[in-house]
Amino acid sequence: MAAEGWAARAAAVALLDAVLGERRMLREADPLLEGLAPPDRARAQRLAATVLRRLDAADAVLAPHLRRAPPRRVKNALRLGVTELAQGAAPHGVVNALVEAMRQNRRTAPFAGLVNAVLRQVALSPPPEPPPQKLPPWLRKPLVAAWGRRAVEGMEAVQALPPPVDLTPRDGAIPEGAEPLPTGSLRLPAGTQVTALPGWAEGGFWVQDAGAALAARLLDARPGEAVVDLCAAPGGKTLQLAAMGARVTAVDISAPRLERLRQNLARTGLSAEVVAADALHWTPPAPVEAVLLDAPCSATGTIRRHPDLPFVKDGADLPALTALQAALIDRALAMLAPGGRLVFCTCSILPEEGEAQLTAALARHPGLAVEPPGLPGLDPRWITPAGALRLLPHHWAERGGIDGFFIARLRLPG
Repeated sequence: MAAEGWAARAAAVALLDAVLGERRMLREADPLLEGLAPPDRARAQRLAATVLRRLDAADAVLAPHLRRAPPRRVKNALRLGVTELAQGAAPHGVVNALVEAMRQNRRTAPFAGLVNAVLRQVALSPPPEPPPQKLPPWLRKPLVAAWGRRAVEGMEAVQALPPPVDLTPRDGAIPEGAEPLPTGSLRLPAGTQVTALPGWAEGGFWVQDAGAALAARLLDARPGEAVVDLCAAPGGKTLQLAAMGARVTAVDISAPRLERLRQNLARTGLSAEVVAADALHWTPPAPVEAVLLDAPCSATGTIRRHPDLPFVKDGADLPALTALQAALIDRALAMLAPGGRLVFCTCSILPEEGEAQLTAALARHPGLAVEPPGLPGLDPRWITPAGALRLLPHHWAERGGIDGFFIARLRLPG
């Protein structure tokens, strides 16, 4: 009889292989979970993410027990076992399931004894809760230079924990147990199954980090106003703008990602024109009053939700991303009528994808003005000297943090 829980753990090990060996994001490795029941899929994803948040500590525990490095899949199974033991999981369940997972694969079967022996030794003196894992040098060094060591340590502390679930409510819908946040979002504990909440099927709310929700609120679309949402998928901001009563055109280069946006529109009963196109080459039929540009970026502000990112990326794509962001800002401004406004944002905590982009855009476009945010619930310390919003992951640390964002509202001369 196979050990209970081995399938989910084997899938978690496969996910770790994809991230650490093939440098694929967890969402790109979803096909590895095909055939698993939904609870096992969720468990595999949760286990893999937990290991990535504690990888250095797991390796430190394993080092004295390994004379030579085992194959990658075996090492990842050991990392998973050590991580679960540190969290207080029952040793016999962890060991038996991971040994079974090794036996089920002919390449790892010869190492089942090693996994059994090492994890039983570790279980005799379970490792303590590790300190927060440090960001990789390619990211940590520029962040320390930009925000200071103490701030970066605060980010690492927040990123070590599973993030809470944030919702954007519609029509005052508040699920039971949700904490209202000062900026208007709702917060639920990490791991909440939102699709089971009363009001989900009726479109009373959608999942959206509290930081991401501020961009559309800052745009402040008015009923009947023509608004373009560039790089719109998966659609949280489109839903916000449509709920404000704007006539929204949602543009994204990815047709598959737009399908999720259409599903969200159908569930909520909101409407928007959906266009699959490259924003650099698409033009609205007539100038519009407002554009929201959530530009492609390094996504370094979302590591608390995507602990795989530091292991997959290395910063090499940053020059291309910053060039694309500048081009998209210019393109978005060209879509506006005189006096129109643009909200530019990135989910990055690197200044070259935020503060530096704003400085450069103002230099390229004489007369372009920054309109400082006046939203309720904002901490004044989040507002930069130039009048933009700078959110860092350790803001609201006592509540579980917030995704890192740079958000600026710009207006053309009339």
